[in-house]
Amino acid sequence: MINKNRDSKFVIYQVLYIFVITVLALKGADLDLRRVALEEETVQKSVKDSLMTLLDSIYALGIDFSIEIDPNLPVENEELKRKLAELNKKVQDLNKIVEEIPPPEDPEKLEEQIIMQSPISAKQTFIQYTWNTAINTGSVPANFIDPRNRQTITIVQPGQEKRFDLLDQEEVIIRFGSQEERIKVLPNKPPEIKIDRVTTKMNASKIYVRELQRITVFKVTIVDSRPDQLKVTYTGPISVAGPQRDSKNNLVYNVSIKIAATERAYDDWLDKFGNLREPDGRYKVNFFFTAVDEISKDRIQVGDSFFFTDFSN
Repeated sequence: MINKNRDSKFVIYQVLYIFVITVLALKGADLDLRRVALEEETVQKSVKDSLMTLLDSIYALGIDFSIEIDPNLPVENEELKRKLAELNKKVQDLNKIVEEIPPPEDPEKLEEQIIMQSPISAKQTFIQYTWNTAINTGSVPANFIDPRNRQTITIVQPGQEKRFDLLDQEEVIIRFGSQEERIKVLPNKPPEIKIDRVTTKMNASKIYVRELQRITVFKVTIVDSRPDQLKVTYTGPISVAGPQRDSKNNLVYNVSIKIAATERAYDDWLDKFGNLREPDGRYKVNFFFTAVDEISKDRIQVGDSFFFTDFSN
C-alpha cells in the first residue's frame, strides 16, 4: 500500500510539473492564466491579446487543464497515467495552435507600409526656367528634391502654398513621410508673338501716312506662361502703346506708323528712303517685335510691314 501511495504521488507530481512548465512557457511565472494575460510587462500586448483569444477559444471547446484528485479515495496508477496522457495530448495540441499564431507586427513597419496619397495634386504642373507654385493638401511636409544631386529645392508645409524657382530640372522628387514620388517638369515654351492687322486702310489704292499715324494699324499679342520675365523690344518707324493684359494674361501692344509729323518732314524722309518704293508705287517699311525670356534665354522675333503712297490727300 505504501508503494502504491508513492507511485500515486510520483504521477501527480509529474502531472503538475508538466502543467506548470506548460503555463510558464506560454504565460510567464504566474499560474493564473487570465491575470498574467493582462500584465503589460510579461509580453507584448499584441501577443497577450492573441493568447487571451486562444485561451478563451480553448475554454469554449471544453478543454480544462485542471486535474482533480481526491486524496481520500484510492487512486490507481493506470487512472493517473490515462489522465497524464490526456494532458500531454492537450499540451501538444495547444503548442500546435500557439505555433500558428503569427508574430506581432512592428508598429513602425506597419506605419511605413501605409500608402499615403501624395500631398501634391496631379493637377498641379511645374515648368522649367521659371517660378512655380505648389499647394500641399496633405498632412505631412512635402519636400521638393532635385533628383540629380538629392538637394532640397523647397519644403511646403501641410495646408500651405509656396512659390519657388526651377531651372533645367526635367523632373523633381516629392518626398512625403517615408514615401517618394517623381513628377515631370514641363519645358518652358518659348514666347509666341502674334501680329494682326486691325484696319483695312492699307487695302486702298491711295494710302496716306497722316491717316495711318492717327489709328492703330496692328495689334501685337505676346503669349507666354510667364510674361513677367520677358524683355520685349521693337524696331522700325512705329509708335507703340502698351502693353496691356488681355483676359489670358497675354501682353497686347497697339502699333501705328511714325514717319513724319508734317509734309516737309515726309519729303525729307523720301530723300533718305525713297528706295523703299515697291514696283506697284507703294512705299513699304518694316517693323519687328522681339521677346526674350530672361531666365531660359529663349528668343523670338516677328515682324510685319506698313504700306503707303503719300503723306496726305
